[in-house]
Amino acid sequence: MKKIIVITSGKGGVGKTTTAINLGAAINFFGKDVLVIDGNLTTPNVGIHLNSPEVPVNLNHVLSGKADAYEAVYEHESGIKIMPSSLSIKELSKIKPEKISDFREDFKKISDYIIVDSAAGLGHEALSTISMADELIIVTNPEMPAITDALKAIKVAEQLKKSVSGVIVTRVKKNDIEMQPEIVKEMLEVPILGMVPEDISVQRSLSMKDAVIHTHPKSSASRAYKEIASKILGIYYDSDKDKPTIWEIIFRRKK
Repeated sequence: MKKIIVITSGKGGVGKTTTAINLGAAINFFGKDVLVIDGNLTTPNVGIHLNSPEVPVNLNHVLSGKADAYEAVYEHESGIKIMPSSLSIKELSKIKPEKISDFREDFKKISDYIIVDSAAGLGHEALSTISMADELIIVTNPEMPAITDALKAIKVAEQLKKSVSGVIVTRVKKNDIEMQPEIVKEMLEVPILGMVPEDISVQRSLSMKDAVIHTHPKSSASRAYKEIASKILGIYYDSDKDKPTIWEIIFRRKK
């Protein structure tokens, strides 16, 4: 069944866009057809993350009726499809975020899994993207302000009668200071889909303008995203068997 999964958060800076891109890349890793849409119209970053900052046709053209949805789709060398939004400041005044829901069926004609990176926060733009979701995934960090805002996002989803499939906790350091998984789950009252560790490979992938799934496929962050994708797809994945060998680790350190 085709599905639109909106990745959202109660606040910015928690790794929402990185998660949207890498979750899409991880689902694609398992052989599924994926489209990642940059639904963050005012501050879009999907195209920047995947080395397609400026494209001839983008989501803004689709929303304004100047292009069909399929015309704004670009295929990454990995096979993942992306639909960037415009970086132009001139486009901001023309944006009508609520129109994105009009294209639900058009998006579903393009891929089986549609991952939408929403705007941060709970303003009009974010709510417009959330309204077209089949499922929501909340991204947060293991810190009280981020968890509090994630709880707000969950409550808003409930009001909109949108299903929250779970929470992804990013930048996990596993120290005594951050909030522990059981506390996070107890506070948010939704399943934790996965814990993505703090990993320098994520920053390196950003500088390389690609998903960490592609640049560092055996990194701890990459394996965490694959685990999450396998849960969503209902397929088996053994993260331990995907770990780098001692020789790969030594070689990487010498680079």
